[in-house]
Amino acid sequence: MKPPPARRRFIAAAAAALAVPGVLLAQSPARPRRVLLLFQAAPGGVEVIRKAIGEVLHARGWVEGRTLLLELRLARVDGQDLPKFVAESVRASPDVIMVTASPLAAALKSTGTAIPCVFVAVWDPIGLGLAKSLARPGGTYTGVSNAVPEGFFGKQVELLREAAPRLKRIALLANPHHPLYARDREKNLKAVSDQGLEAIEAHAATREELEPALREAARRGATGLLVYGDPLTVAHREPIAELALRHRLASMFLFELNVMAGGLMSYGSDMLELQRRGADYVDRILKGARPGDLPIEQPTKFELVINLKTAKTLGLAIPQSLLVRADRVIE
Repeated sequence: MKPPPARRRFIAAAAAALAVPGVLLAQSPARPRRVLLLFQAAPGGVEVIRKAIGEVLHARGWVEGRTLLLELRLARVDGQDLPKFVAESVRASPDVIMVTASPLAAALKSTGTAIPCVFVAVWDPIGLGLAKSLARPGGTYTGVSNAVPEGFFGKQVELLREAAPRLKRIALLANPHHPLYARDREKNLKAVSDQGLEAIEAHAATREELEPALREAARRGATGLLVYGDPLTVAHREPIAELALRHRLASMFLFELNVMAGGLMSYGSDMLELQRRGADYVDRILKGARPGDLPIEQPTKFELVINLKTAKTLGLAIPQSLLVRADRVIE
């Protein structure tokens, strides 16, 4: 006995939906899928990033409040609450966790969670134990690294010297508690000395330590500043830019966000683009992909951004040869 026509149409529609592996069902779940966005940042400091992530997911068919819940959680920038912060995030049992920067990713890994995780702006995912290889991570982590090629730090120094040719001593501002700081320290110091410059190490793990660190570097004769990429230096980009100007330090950063806040120049990955690429991974996992099967992406382009207003304040005349190579010039 055949089912009535209405029943047959219902069965056919259900079969058609099941025939598309995970796509239609993922976009119209029985409940909204929940994604946690974890950052070390000051309140209001990552709204532009959250917006970029939301726009990508919306373009992939997700509707916030109906099929998707995006929850932003902020850890303290100094990292003191990271173990508690990541433990509470794991207990919330989201469908996917998206985490930015190496310290948070390392802390999340230590929980042993099996929740799928997408990381962004992690310098060395293999060294941190997040993946077996870039091509096949093999576990519950994948995402977008901001690893750079050999000699990259030296290239930053070289570009800063072009902008400030009288440079003799350069302060290296770093958070000494960053999980990869000690590994690269000697190599970076050598990159400075190889160009005939003197490196002055400036350490800060909190906002309060920034001012005395830069004041001491300036007292020791630094006229340049190279700032390591770290949640601390991104979250406090405005005060760092102000301190650099106060102490007459020509500054080089990893991210354009720091230049938009008043830094002199940056050479590195586009942070917003890294986040957009991370959001694409979130979409694919929500639709059924396994993190361990998704290759980890690495930056393919590094952008030079220059702030001419800051250069003018410092009395620097940026050479035309440098300006024509810039991807963006802020006036």
